[in-house]
Amino acid sequence: MKPNYIIILFVLFVSNIELSAQQFKPVDKSPHDIAYYRTNKLSPPIIKILYGRPQKNGRIIFGDLVPYDKVWRLGANEATEITFFQDVIFGDKKVKKGTYVMYAIPHEKEWTVILSSNLDVWGTYDYEAKYDVARAIAKVSKAELIEAFSIGFKDKKDKISMVLAWGTTRITIPISIQ
Repeated sequence: MKPNYIIILFVLFVSNIELSAQQFKPVDKSPHDIAYYRTNKLSPPIIKILYGRPQKNGRIIFGDLVPYDKVWRLGANEATEITFFQDVIFGDKKVKKGTYVMYAIPHEKEWTVILSSNLDVWGTYDYEAKYDVARAIAKVSKAELIEAFSIGFKDKKDKISMVLAWGTTRITIPISIQ
C-alpha cells in the first residue's frame, strides 16, 4: 500500500502550526467616549460626539499642556467628531446635518470652536482653515475640578448648550435644532 502523501503533508503542516492567542493592544491612556444629545431617553440622537478623554493627572492643562492661541483637537488621539442628525445653528451659523471634525483655539478668556469638513484625521496635523464650516466664540468660565476631559449637553426649553470641561475650565457653545 502506497502512503498517502497528501495526508502525511497535512499532518506535518498541522504539527508545525504555532497556536497562540490574539494579541490585543493595552487599554489606551485616553480612551474614547461618546456623548449624545437626545430629547428624551427613548428618542434617537440629535447630536453624537466621539472624542478622546485625556486625564489631568496633576498637570496644568490650558496655557501649558494645551497651549493658548493654537488649534487643539478637543481631546486626545484622533480628532473629535461631531454628527448632527438634523440641521442646526452652531453658535450663530447654520450647519447642515452631517459629520464634522471639531477643533478649538483656546485663549485665556474665550475659545474659538471650529467645525471642519475634513474628516478622518488624527490630532490637528491635517487642520486647514479652508475646510472650516463654522466657528463659534465661547467664553471661559470656572467650576469644580473635572479629572478627565468631558463633553456633555444641557438644555433649557428650545436651546441646547454643548459643554466642554477639563480641570476647572468650562466652555459652553449654544446649539439650536432646526
